[in-house]
Amino acid sequence: MNNLRNRVQLIGHVGNDPEIKTFEGGRKLATITLATNDHYKNAKGEKVEQTEWHRLTAWGNTAEIIEQFVKKGKEIAVDGKLTHRTYDDKNGEKKFITEVTINEVVLLGK
Repeated sequence: MNNLRNRVQLIGHVGNDPEIKTFEGGRKLATITLATNDHYKNAKGEKVEQTEWHRLTAWGNTAEIIEQFVKKGKEIAVDGKLTHRTYDDKNGEKKFITEVTINEVVLLGK
């Protein structure tokens, strides 16, 4: 049951080409956005499509796979965990970020 704690699985389309940062020692960080769609009928019976955008990060080998094979518009499936972090921007205001840290990525579609 422990592997169900803080687990996120998403399937969607990549919203931007990956942003890749390489750190000392060659370790890489990939950052992308992912759009997921939900369909439902509203109270009037009309079909409604809702798109949610998710910020995703990946480290190491997973980041290298994303760098090589993932581009804007590509459909992917990811498994990871939800993470939160804060930082102070250049004006001294505290900013909060929620993102999914990817453990595994699967390339879908063509």
